[in-house]
Amino acid sequence: MKYIFISGGVISGIGKGITVASISLLLKQAGYKVAPLKFENYLNIDAGTINPIEHGDVFLCEDGTEADMDIGTYEKFLNEDMGRDNFVTIGEIYKTVIDRERRFEYKGEDVEAIPHITNEIIDRINLLGKKKKADIVVIELGGTAGEYQNIFYYEASRILTLKNPGDVIHVHVSYVPTPNHLGEPKTKPTQLSVRTLNSMGIQPDFIVARSEKLLDKRRIERFALFCNVQPENIISNPDVSHPYEVPLILENQQLSEKILKSLKLKVTKPDLTDWKKLIDKIYSKKSGKVINIAIVGKYFGTGDYQLRDSYAALFDALNHGAFEIGVEVKTHWIDAEKVEKQGVEIIGKPDGLIVPIGWGERGAEGMISAASYARINNIPYLGLCYGMQLAVIAFARDVLGWSDANTNENNSKTKHQVIHLMPAQKKYMENRAYGGTMRLGNWDAKIKKGTRAFDIYGTENTSERHRHRFEFNDEFKQDFEKKGLIISARSVVENLAEIIELPKSVHPFYFGTQGHPEYKSRPLRPHPIFVEFLKACKKG
Repeated sequence: MKYIFISGGVISGIGKGITVASISLLLKQAGYKVAPLKFENYLNIDAGTINPIEHGDVFLCEDGTEADMDIGTYEKFLNEDMGRDNFVTIGEIYKTVIDRERRFEYKGEDVEAIPHITNEIIDRINLLGKKKKADIVVIELGGTAGEYQNIFYYEASRILTLKNPGDVIHVHVSYVPTPNHLGEPKTKPTQLSVRTLNSMGIQPDFIVARSEKLLDKRRIERFALFCNVQPENIISNPDVSHPYEVPLILENQQLSEKILKSLKLKVTKPDLTDWKKLIDKIYSKKSGKVINIAIVGKYFGTGDYQLRDSYAALFDALNHGAFEIGVEVKTHWIDAEKVEKQGVEIIGKPDGLIVPIGWGERGAEGMISAASYARINNIPYLGLCYGMQLAVIAFARDVLGWSDANTNENNSKTKHQVIHLMPAQKKYMENRAYGGTMRLGNWDAKIKKGTRAFDIYGTENTSERHRHRFEFNDEFKQDFEKKGLIISARSVVENLAEIIELPKSVHPFYFGTQGHPEYKSRPLRPHPIFVEFLKACKKG
């Protein structure tokens, strides 16, 4: 087994995840079995309890793992499911070691960060490799070189390199700024970042330099001289319009060949035929008008700035659908609290409207108003998880006349709890057991024939990933159905309402799903819900 460690320098969010995914794709298409792994710095056991404003969209895996959004990037590039073994936090590492100490599994040793923490990190790497029967494990070291939180990951990298000479390489992804007042790229930040690596006993074999433009010969020579890296191993990774271009940019610099030679593996050229077709599709001439999609959510704001990463999987899924049908999509981010304060007029007249994932009372009324607005004005509507639940509440208030209708998550005293806590969740809530206790992961559902859902999926049997505690309250099922709301899919195991919709004769596209199709959409395999939603928006 071979190992590739990928670290980051200078700033966070530099694109390590994209680099890991791109290198993994190149090596996979060259015929090797590759397993990517993300190590995170936080003490949380997983990402499930983290506000998406803090660390971006929590990516939900097929097996129920609540992971970092980089895991979603791996899935999209490799077209493979990731899971529990592909994602590890330092909190999980600490807890494992401490639990073992409490069980006397270290036989009276004094348990220390080195070697016990580093050994556990190395064990996780090898466990993934063995389970996946991988030729190469590609390891993303979370955070930035020089942070105290990730020091043990780097130490584990050093130890593994020492014990496996010739089987380990280190790729350092760093940022090359071009200050406006200077007009030239500056290599000094990366030089200092590499010096930090050197101080930990690590010498990078490759540098992937993130910059506005391709590096020139002058910059490459400076890197080679001061970072002790061969000039041919300085890989330029400039800004691009779409991250899916990155594998092709790296391969144009023969990165896969250089890596395979460094690892003493047989060099074969990666087959990127499908990926090149994807890029051609992305840049092909778009037909018709630009489709404007309003997204009314509650996790956009961070200080004076707006944050894309909070809904990263949703934006990716919309892009995948747009690539497929050859249209240009423009998203408009609308804070749900502003809808509450200023009214639905601020939504305007978009071609489509989405209410995405969310929890809690803040902004909920604005999202309910948005669901009503889309229904009343015949604007194609897609409700995802919370967006489905709030569409049910909007229908209950507007059509059934239940002005107090709500979810008992936000109002436990209402007589019309049309969305309520799942019975199996009550014991968790009573014990404040929030982490990893939701209805998580992939669940099968049966779709009713003759519905829009059946047309979209083309089958009675389907499955989606789920991440929720609350559900449609079947006590009110007949009231809704009498007034025209269709429950078009139910879960196979618990018989829960999974999809709601309005008939085509009533609305051009009004669709809510308790699942999360955005987490299963991939660039080479766009999710049909997003494809059909965008088709409906295009018709409008």
